[in-house]
Amino acid sequence: MKRIMAVYDVDLSYAERFADFANQKEKVPFTVMAFTSLQRLKEYAKNTPIELLLVSELVSREEILEVGASQVMILVDGEVVEMKDAYPNVYKFQSTDSILREVMTYYCEQPEKEALRVLGCTSSIVGVYSPVNRCLKTSFSLTMGQLLARESKVLYINLEDYSGFSRLIPVEHKGDLSDLLYYYRQENYNFMRLNSVIYTWGSLDYIPPARYPEDLCQISAEEMIDLLERIARESAYDTIIVDFGQFGRKAAKTLEVCNVIYMPVKEDCVSVAKIEEFLEHLDAAGQSELKERIQKIKLPYHNSFGRRESYMDQLLWGELGDYVRQLLNGRKPVWTH
Repeated sequence: MKRIMAVYDVDLSYAERFADFANQKEKVPFTVMAFTSLQRLKEYAKNTPIELLLVSELVSREEILEVGASQVMILVDGEVVEMKDAYPNVYKFQSTDSILREVMTYYCEQPEKEALRVLGCTSSIVGVYSPVNRCLKTSFSLTMGQLLARESKVLYINLEDYSGFSRLIPVEHKGDLSDLLYYYRQENYNFMRLNSVIYTWGSLDYIPPARYPEDLCQISAEEMIDLLERIARESAYDTIIVDFGQFGRKAAKTLEVCNVIYMPVKEDCVSVAKIEEFLEHLDAAGQSELKERIQKIKLPYHNSFGRRESYMDQLLWGELGDYVRQLLNGRKPVWTH
């Protein structure tokens, strides 16, 4: 049973719009209730415990205390200060996604909070990996993620040391994979921590790549497997796409967590040799069964895109987008050169 997040603002439409949007986000483990009357909020709270209250800065501390919510955050429309009436505050005129991230970050910092999670089916984990460099691996991952996210809930995770992601999506990220790995290694990971670092681009949710490559070096393959499995179990996503990058010698072991692995390949002799060497390594490491989950794909090279600021959107409309559509529809992809 989800816990209640109540929202009250003197702007009668604000709370309703906020609740409508938040309740559509599967990653929010609260039932969000909008109130347009402070009196109705108080009456509701008499019979139903309110876990978290987002309330206008115009409401007095005395009236907030009458509601009796477990946790309170103040919605402010001006300068954000560290505390207001002993409560943390959040700027109300920003995206609902940004507000929800701040709310979940704050909630996780409170002592003795039972970790919330979404219960349901375990997500399918799709891995994208190749020992071959410059094979359109990340472009393929992002294109697949966008297309799948049109009809289902998808999370994209990038494990590259230097992904270039911050340049392709010019959004200020206040949290990323480095933060999530820190929470995990401190045994402080939970569903709310996860959602405090999730951002949305179009319909695709993603965790910004690690800002410190050293964080990826320090986590073991076993720890990464455990973290990915926990995300798959405790989140509401249908599919998690993991762009493995090279991930050092840990990649082969970590791939065991995947239900399917797409491996972009190239036909030059050096690339073919790398693929053969990787497959031989799986045999030597006792991971031969992993080869049954690998689907080799030869992606269409594309060079017709313009500015990098629009690269992410243009992925869908070129030959690569057509290729991935055919792949997802179960047809053997074809393209013209």
